[in-house]
Amino acid sequence: MQTLYALETMEPGTIKPGTATSLLKEKLDQTCQIFTYLLYSLVRVAQYAEIDAQSRASKHLPTAEDLRVSTKITGNEFIDQISNDKGFQVNLDQWKMKHMPDQELIRKLYNILAATDTYKSYINTPDRSKASEKELVEFLYKQVLITNESFLQHMEDQFLHWGDDAEMMGILINNYMNKPHLFNFLQLISQEKLEYARELLLTVIDKKEYCLELIKPKLQNWDPERIAAVDMLLMEMGVCEFLFFPTIPTKVTINEYIDLAKAYSTPQSGQFVNGILDNILKDLELGKQIQKIDRTKK
Repeated sequence: MQTLYALETMEPGTIKPGTATSLLKEKLDQTCQIFTYLLYSLVRVAQYAEIDAQSRASKHLPTAEDLRVSTKITGNEFIDQISNDKGFQVNLDQWKMKHMPDQELIRKLYNILAATDTYKSYINTPDRSKASEKELVEFLYKQVLITNESFLQHMEDQFLHWGDDAEMMGILINNYMNKPHLFNFLQLISQEKLEYARELLLTVIDKKEYCLELIKPKLQNWDPERIAAVDMLLMEMGVCEFLFFPTIPTKVTINEYIDLAKAYSTPQSGQFVNGILDNILKDLELGKQIQKIDRTKK
């Protein structure tokens, strides 16, 4: 959707062969970069415990408290899993992320974490159960990082599309925490999803005029030129999924584009897109133009 919108706003004549897929790759790459950087931020905050412990211990007159700073979090199972993943390290080097964190911000985030009852309970509990290790890292992400205005501003400064991807990142982080061993950092987006994205993008571009022939009669008193550009793109995408993506159920298509319209367009867009796509679907079904198959039988 974002790629199609970007293409719509480009000056005529500036779109060359390959521009669409290049834009798509750029956007997907940035999503992978944001995910990698969020995990790196978790690692950096956790590792700051060692810096804090060393700094306090090296004071001229360290207190008993200074000498008892816990570094337990640096050996956290999930932090260790992230930092020792070779693919993760390759991504950090490839995307030059090791210079990106703001050390002062990392220090502040660590101090916020260290002051919480959850963290104090964690470091004072001798065991390292998988549940407690996971709970602490999830707490660090949900209650410290993404609730901190300075960190959110940092993400906006570093990543142009952070606002679009922020909600999805919560889902990806949760998926990682549940099954970290299944993540391949060198291919965070599966080949199947990449092919689907590319195919949908090129299909919408290729079938645009045909889709508009189906959409415009349903607009009734609406002026197509005054309808939100995102709504038109979403309807074009929906029609393409109806007709050219046989393994995607029509109900799934409609529900997905309603959600996208609500999230990215006007308050009325969800209902509007739903109504138009539903009307088009009824006509296509009457004309026996919808041919869906079970994914397992593909």
